Amino acid sequence: MWKCFKKFSVLWLLVGLLCSSVSLAANQTLTPQEVAKGAVKSAKKTAENIQAKLSEDAIKAVEDTHKALVLLDQGKVDEAVKVLQEAVGKLEVVLAANPNLAYVPINVSTVAVDLQAGPKEIEETLKQVQKLLDEGDVQKARLLLNTLQSEIDIIIEKLPLATYPDTIKLAVKYIAQGKIEEAKTLLNAALSSLVQDVVVIPLPIVRAEMLVKAASKVAKTDKDKAIEYLNRAEKQLKIAELLGYVKDYEKEYKDLVKRIKDLKKEIKGKNHSAKMFEELLSKFKAFRKHFEKEHK
Repeated sequence: MWKCFKKFSVLWLLVGLLCSSVSLAANQTLTPQEVAKGAVKSAKKTAENIQAKLSEDAIKAVEDTHKALVLLDQGKVDEAVKVLQEAVGKLEVVLAANPNLAYVPINVSTVAVDLQAGPKEIEETLKQVQKLLDEGDVQKARLLLNTLQSEIDIIIEKLPLATYPDTIKLAVKYIAQGKIEEAKTLLNAALSSLVQDVVVIPLPIVRAEMLVKAASKVAKTDKDKAIEYLNRAEKQLKIAELLGYVKDYEKEYKDLVKRIKDLKKEIKGKNHSAKMFEELLSKFKAFRKHFEKEHK
């Protein structure tokens, strides 16, 4: 699976669902395992939401394309033409409903890759990678570097509405002209034009926000637990930094870290922290908006 990721364009989807709620009783401790489990569960909900938006008509059009290729191989030309015409009709329905839609999702899957390591271990691994690169051992460095991921990837397969229907129509024209092999080449080209996007959800950022929310719920009743959660949130943000997830947003990242430190001081003191928590969580929400952007 990872081998084909090089071909994917990468986008960052809104991960608000991942941090929308943290249910925590006053005497309950949010363990690292529970944070991880919650992040994965919520990511699956995100995938399910995308799944609900899949176009059945577009899915059937792709299935019809495969079916037409089989029929052409069997010499059933008339049946193949009928199936392809039905495929074009289904895509025209999609276009009629969404005239400006460039791509329509037809499949979604998820891949989770988590890293069971803290900042010190990650820093040591990065030093090993650099040493290997300095020694010219690129392949060993690559293998090590590939372990430095902590994310859930939602893989979305999409059909290009701008080209797919026209390609099918041209294939039908070729069939009518008796150019069966040319038509089959076009149909295979249409199937090859399907694109895949990967929605990358960085788990350390998700966990940090979840821990801040948990801290906000116990700050008035259990200062020590609130501080513990904030310490863990800081650690997760550090992991996110080391893994490169915040490289393009260092200013906002540093602001989050500073606000967490300020919160800890406030909780240890007069503990007028409600407003500070509100502002910090608002900053997290704004920070996540960066990850909605699509990177081709």
